[in-house]
Amino acid sequence: MRTGIVSGLLAVLLLALQVFAGEKETALWSAARRGDEPAVDALLKEGADVNAKTGYGATALSYACWRGHTEVVRKLLEAGADVNVADSFYKATPLAFAAAKGHAPVVTLLLGKGAEGAADALKTAAGQGAVAVVKAILESAQLKPESLAPARAVAQAAGRTDVVELLTAAGAPAAEPSPPAKDVPVELLQSYAGTYRNEQGNEVLLEIKDGKLAIGSIASDSLPVSAKDDVTFETAFGSTVTLKSQEGQIVGLAMTSGATTTEYKRVAAGEKPAAPQPNDRTPTLEPAASPNWPSFRGQGARGVAEGQHPPLTWDVESQTNIRWKTPIPGLGHSCPVVWQNKVFITTAVGQSESPTLRTGQYGDVDTVENETAHVWRVFCLDKLTGQIVWERTAHEGMPAVKRHLKSTHANATPTTDGRFLVVSFGSEGLYCYDLEGNLVWRKDLGVLDSGWFYDPSYQWEFGSSPVIDRDQVIVQCDIQEGSFIAAFDLATGTEKWRTARDEIPSWGTPTVVETEQGAMIVTNATRFARGYDAATGEELWRLAGNSEITVPTPFAARGLIFVASGYRPIQPIYAIRPDARGEISKEAGAETGRFLAWHVKQGGPYMPTPIVYGDYLYVCGNGGIVICYDAITGERIYRKRLVAGGGSFVASPVAADGRLYFTGEDGEVQVVKAGAEFELLATNKLGDFCLSTPAISEGLFIARTGHHLIAAGEQGDKGRGEQP
Repeated sequence: MRTGIVSGLLAVLLLALQVFAGEKETALWSAARRGDEPAVDALLKEGADVNAKTGYGATALSYACWRGHTEVVRKLLEAGADVNVADSFYKATPLAFAAAKGHAPVVTLLLGKGAEGAADALKTAAGQGAVAVVKAILESAQLKPESLAPARAVAQAAGRTDVVELLTAAGAPAAEPSPPAKDVPVELLQSYAGTYRNEQGNEVLLEIKDGKLAIGSIASDSLPVSAKDDVTFETAFGSTVTLKSQEGQIVGLAMTSGATTTEYKRVAAGEKPAAPQPNDRTPTLEPAASPNWPSFRGQGARGVAEGQHPPLTWDVESQTNIRWKTPIPGLGHSCPVVWQNKVFITTAVGQSESPTLRTGQYGDVDTVENETAHVWRVFCLDKLTGQIVWERTAHEGMPAVKRHLKSTHANATPTTDGRFLVVSFGSEGLYCYDLEGNLVWRKDLGVLDSGWFYDPSYQWEFGSSPVIDRDQVIVQCDIQEGSFIAAFDLATGTEKWRTARDEIPSWGTPTVVETEQGAMIVTNATRFARGYDAATGEELWRLAGNSEITVPTPFAARGLIFVASGYRPIQPIYAIRPDARGEISKEAGAETGRFLAWHVKQGGPYMPTPIVYGDYLYVCGNGGIVICYDAITGERIYRKRLVAGGGSFVASPVAADGRLYFTGEDGEVQVVKAGAEFELLATNKLGDFCLSTPAISEGLFIARTGHHLIAAGEQGDKGRGEQP
């Protein structure tokens, strides 16, 4: 017995030492990110493992190289850091990180310690025009002339003549002229067009553009390829595509990139998953919607406002079909909500006259530094005139967390049931007002730190909106540590239940779905999409297989629950039956299952929430490609681009009266006819950038732009008001 006690004490001691060691490694990662040299020195002396890896396989050296902290990199290398470690997510080495971020002194240090991959790093730097990094690699790495050729070709294509001159002087051979592309008959190319799928379920598309063959994916634009012969084509990235035939029919293709070849089988036209129930092709009529738009994307996040008659056309600059336009100070991506004749919106007003906000498509993970003190405000406007009825200050002070370059400190959309208005400002609190603007209660939910899963020091601000379920308000808080979902009494703010969630940050809003078994809360997140009992918070089911960053909100339509995500390379769409129970992830290995009606592995959106309108599910990607699916079977109906030449979309689509409205970041709203055939009906301008999902109510299309709240509507007897 005594031996057992001693063994138990030793086990506890060893566990304590492991926990302590883990804390030291965590502190080392943090110090390396900050560039805190004294802290790095101290932690290394205390025995912190210099090569300890995060859950994504990164080490302290990975972070120091990404941030460009030269002296910290030097200390870590001297302490034995693995110079060639590659993380498990991006598959990037410290040299790759340093080269991509343009940190030339770090590149020199790494190469001096034997870092591999100089040729690839040189190619990256050449394409970016990072002259200092190119010089550092040329001076520190012994690259053969032929190894310089790819970098020279990339610099040439990018128009970086200064880099081309450097590489040429270093001995890079001039690219030999490519043989002229073979002229393949269009009729033959047309026989190649179609969808091809590999064993993992990933698809590529072959299309005809301007008489040439082009290759792309479901959610991205196709790019032209150059014909080497009738069945072999080369992409702009150096990959080779070879068509394969059998008995005179094209049956697949092989894509070769370097030493890797991937086989794709051709998907037969009309091939689709087995339908879980008979698919009635008679158009499904939406019931007339309420004029109230009470939360993010209206009732149940469905985004449908049938019978509300929003305008087809308008233009802010010419004031065509503009009822009113009211300035809203500060920055906010929260969306307008409507109850009867009142419109509610939130904002965060800083002291800077020109706060940083960077729109468009880019992959920068940076946060906004040096923010000033803010005032978090709630506005109530008259729906008919745009006049401000009341405004309230919820909080004043310095933001508790930083925001992404594209984010704001007022991202969450309010929610109302006609009695109460609930507003979330993330770390600055959860607030409940009556509709006259009187504060009913306030809850401090603590610091809600959402940010980059790979490096928690990059804070991106909170984004999930509250929702109301009968007499309670639901909040989903997926953060760096201590994620949870909770319900609070709507009238008093008393916590009714709280369920811990093993999740990394997410930005989607929970949705309440009515089922035969009772109300269920559905959440979207990285590790699992989940269903919870709305009354108790008990988890009912879970589904794995989402992307690392989840933003789209779940919703229910046509008897199914739709969940999607799209941070590459994982871009799934799931159609889940509302009676799902338990672990249903295994069903994702088949086309259909008991609880999973259908799913696709590619095509899920990164930011906008999809929409079901009538018989069809419409998915809009960040680049403005709309994919239409049969909502019941998952059959792909069409794939079209909204804006020729590109675009960027964050706001989610909404629909009414046979039309779909897609709002771009540039403030242009594309109106598309609903149905199996794509038809662009109109393009309307809001006159400013727009990253918020609009509301529809009683003839009005209400949009929040960068500086205004705008109501577009056909001119009629209701009159028109405008705030100067």
